[in-house]
Amino acid sequence: MLKLFGNNSAKRVTATVGVEQEYFLIDRAFYALRPDLVASSRTLLGSKPPKGQELEDHYFGSIKGRVQAFMNEVEYELYRLGIPIKTRHNEVAPSQFEIAPIYEQASVAADHNQLVMEIMRSVARRHDFALLLHEKPFAGVNGSGKHNNWSVQDSDGNNLLNPGQTPAENLQFLVFLMAVLKAVHKRAGLLRMSVASSGNDHRLGANEAPPAIISVFLGEQLSAILDTIEKGTVFRESGDNQVIALGISQLPAVQRDNTDRNRTSPFAFTGNKFEFRAVGSSASISLPMTILNAAVAEALDDITTTIQTRMGDGTNFRQAVVEVVRQAVVDTKAIHFDGNGYAEEWVAEAERRGLPNLRKTPEALAQMVTPESIAFFKQTGVYSDNEAEARYHVQLERYIKDTEIEIEALRDIAQTQILPAAFQHQAILADAVGELLDVLHLKTSDPLAQAQTATLRACAEAIQQLHSALAMLAITTTAMHHIEDAPAKAVHVASEVIPALGHIRAACDELEGIVADSLWPLPKYRELLFIS
Repeated sequence: MLKLFGNNSAKRVTATVGVEQEYFLIDRAFYALRPDLVASSRTLLGSKPPKGQELEDHYFGSIKGRVQAFMNEVEYELYRLGIPIKTRHNEVAPSQFEIAPIYEQASVAADHNQLVMEIMRSVARRHDFALLLHEKPFAGVNGSGKHNNWSVQDSDGNNLLNPGQTPAENLQFLVFLMAVLKAVHKRAGLLRMSVASSGNDHRLGANEAPPAIISVFLGEQLSAILDTIEKGTVFRESGDNQVIALGISQLPAVQRDNTDRNRTSPFAFTGNKFEFRAVGSSASISLPMTILNAAVAEALDDITTTIQTRMGDGTNFRQAVVEVVRQAVVDTKAIHFDGNGYAEEWVAEAERRGLPNLRKTPEALAQMVTPESIAFFKQTGVYSDNEAEARYHVQLERYIKDTEIEIEALRDIAQTQILPAAFQHQAILADAVGELLDVLHLKTSDPLAQAQTATLRACAEAIQQLHSALAMLAITTTAMHHIEDAPAKAVHVASEVIPALGHIRAACDELEGIVADSLWPLPKYRELLFIS
C-alpha cells in the first residue's frame, strides 16, 4: 500500500500498542479475610456501601501516600527491566488505579504488560496490599479493563493513522482508516471472541465498560468527513489551522486531533490511534492484538488489490483510491456508531444493522472455530485448524473451571459463614421478641410487638431465600457435571449456573443488611474499598 503512494523507503510496517492497565489495591489483611477474593479474585457477595464512586472524589483526588509509595517502587522495578512507564493515576472506582507505558511495538508491549502485572503483584505484597486484576472484583462500581491504544507505523517512524499535511498524506490516512473499519466490520465476532472470559462477562456493558456489541466510534468531525465522502461532496471549514485541504474535489478536508474517546465504545478513534477498550484487565493482549492485526492485514490486502485492479483498467491512482475509499465507507456504515453504547435502543439498532451481540463467553468463543474463521486464520497464516481448535477448547475449559471454583467458594462461604451468622442473629431477635411478649404479656398482633416481629420474620425469610438459592445451585451444578460435551457444558454454565450464583449473592447481600454488624463474618465493601 505504501509503495502505491510512492513510499519506497519504508522496509516494513509494524503495529504499536500502548496498554492502559487498570487494577485495584486493597489492604492485604482484608483480602485474607475474604475467601472469595483468595479463591476467585472477585467478591462473590457483598452489598453496595453507602458511598461508592458517586462523588468521583477518588478519581479527581490526590494519590494516597501508601499507594504512591507502591507506584514509585513499581516504576523503579519496571525501569530496571527497560519498561517505559509514563502514566499513573487514580481511576474512577475507589481503590482503583491505572498505569500505562509509552507506545511500543505490539509484540514487545505484550511481553512488557505480562511483566507489569507480575511486578505489580510482587511489589504489592511488599507494601501489604493485595493486587486485584480481575475484570469485576466489586459489584456496583467500575470494573477494570486493559485499554489497548493501537496504531500502525512504518519503519521510518511515521504513524499511518495520523492525518498528514499534504493531500497525498491525507488520502493515505483515509485508506488506512478505512482498512481498520473494514477489519472491525468483517471480523467483529472474532474481536469479541478475543476478549471473552468469565471475568469480562461481568464487566462488559457495565459501569464505564463497553458493551459486547463491537462498534467503532469516530467522533463528530471524522464522521462528517466520511459522510461527505459517501455523498461525493466537499467538506469545507475555514478559520482553523488544523483543517487540511486534500486538494482534490472528490475528498473533504481532514481535521487533526479533533475527537475524544467515547467511553461506551469498545473501539474508539482518538486522534491518531484506535483504543480497543473491551480487553479485560487480567488478560494477555496477545490474542486481541493478533486478531486485530490479522484482520487489518486482510483488509489492507483487499483494498490494495482493488486499487491495483482499477488502475489496471485505466483509472488513475487518485481516482481509484477515492472510489475504493467511498465504497469502503458505504460497506462499513453498520459498524460506525458514535452514540451511547449503554442504551437499550442501541441493542435493537445493532440487531437491525446485523451486528453480532455475543453477550456471554461460550457464544463468543464459538466464533473461533467457525468455517469462516478457520479459513481466515489459514489465509493469514495465524493458526492452523488444530491450533484454532486447541485454543478454543483451552479457553472453554478455563471458563468452566473459573465458574467451578466460584461455585465451591460461594457455597462454602454461604454455608459455613453467612448462615451461622444469620442463625445467631435470628436467635438474638427471637429471644428479644419472646422476652418482650412475656414481660409485657403481649400478643404478636399487638402494635408494640409488630415491628420487632416483622424484623424477625424478615431475617427468617432471608435465611429461607438463601436456602432455596443453595438448593437451586445444587440442582444446576449436578446437571452441569452430567454434561460431557465442553461447549454444551459452557452454555449450561452461562445460562443456568451463573444466574444461580447470582441468586445466592442476592440472598447473602440481603442478609448483610439485616444481620448485626458485629456478627457479620466478612469485611464489607466499606472496609475493602475505603481503608488502605
